[in-house]
Amino acid sequence: MPAINSVVAREAVSHLVKRRKNWAHRQPGVILVFCIVFIIGVGLLSLFVHRKLKARKERKLSGKPQ
Repeated sequence: MPAINSVVAREAVSHLVKRRKNWAHRQPGVILVFCIVFIIGVGLLSLFVHRKLKARKERKLSGKPQ
């Protein structure tokens, strides 16, 4: 008896091929919201990091200790 039954393997492959319903394709609005939230989050994070680095650089140039 083979380790993988060819009938079971064929059924699994045909199921994967027939599965054309894509959740992201059916819900474009949700994907759009995810993208917008991600872009806003990355923008806020980069703004925060930029301000911290700018403050560190100014502190270093002024010669004041922390």
